[in-house]
Amino acid sequence: MTHGEFDPEYVFSHHSATPDKLARYEAIHAGAKQFAAVLLEQVPECSDRHAVLRLLREASMLACSAVSLDGRLK
Repeated sequence: MTHGEFDPEYVFSHHSATPDKLARYEAIHAGAKQFAAVLLEQVPECSDRHAVLRLLREASMLACSAVSLDGRLK
């Protein structure tokens, strides 16, 4: 990724949560919670389950980040 594709000043600054963004965060979190419940109920306790739960957490966080940044990195 080149400097022209990534603006640290934009990415690493505060982005206010609008009512629309808050609703999107809630929808993302609700979906992640639902999927986490399925995983906890259906996947046996093992390192794979731990890994998928960590990845789900990461996916949820990245999705919220994309909403916060309006899908932009500059």
